[in-house]
Amino acid sequence: MQIVVAYDVNTETAAGRRRLRKVAQICLNFGQRVQKSVFECQVNQAQLEQLIRQLRNEIDEGEDSLRLYRIMEPRDRHTYAYGIQHVLDFQEPLIL
Repeated sequence: MQIVVAYDVNTETAAGRRRLRKVAQICLNFGQRVQKSVFECQVNQAQLEQLIRQLRNEIDEGEDSLRLYRIMEPRDRHTYAYGIQHVLDFQEPLIL
């Protein structure tokens, strides 16, 4: 399955800057960077679970935002959202 990973890590502190580097490295282990904080990954179910686990262990859910979108399946889209700003308004345009 193809996954798009998008994140926003608060970098106001040294710990935040470290988290940003670590999140990017985790994503690079699973896919390719397509924008500064957006990666495309081709994974199977076990790899997806591993990716989510590693990313959730790294981010601060009170400070950071992480979204994973499953694509290439028009009738069966899945969105995984963790951390701040996880409410989607489906009446508004979705920009990746």
